[in-house]
Amino acid sequence: MTYGDEATVRRILQGGGDTWAVVGLSNNTARAAYGVARVLQRAGKRVVPVHPRAETVLGEQGYASLAEIPFPVDVVDVFVNSGLAGEVADQAVAVGAKAVWFQLDVVDEAAYERTTAAGLDMVMNRCPAIELPLL
Repeated sequence: MTYGDEATVRRILQGGGDTWAVVGLSNNTARAAYGVARVLQRAGKRVVPVHPRAETVLGEQGYASLAEIPFPVDVVDVFVNSGLAGEVADQAVAVGAKAVWFQLDVVDEAAYERTTAAGLDMVMNRCPAIELPLL
């Protein structure tokens, strides 16, 4: 099951802002996060890597956590497993993000309820790299 209607998907991708924190993004080019981050960059989004190693990826400085990013983040794109994703959604709320996007196979219904109740747009179990060409 997917969460987030077409209007929400469109709002996040077209009007949700251009700074995307990608949680789980590293320099491992074989990982889905890397490929999706490249698609987001090509679509004009600023991609901010969030990973414990805090490495620079695709030309952007990485940070170990959302709280360490010293500027506003519009969308938090989550590439961690469902068991960890809810905590990331809570952190997104805490840092003032406008939206949260859980990637394919990342589902936490309680996190969806908390995040949308806090006023953020949220999409779960979908991929922006798949959705962007459909706009």
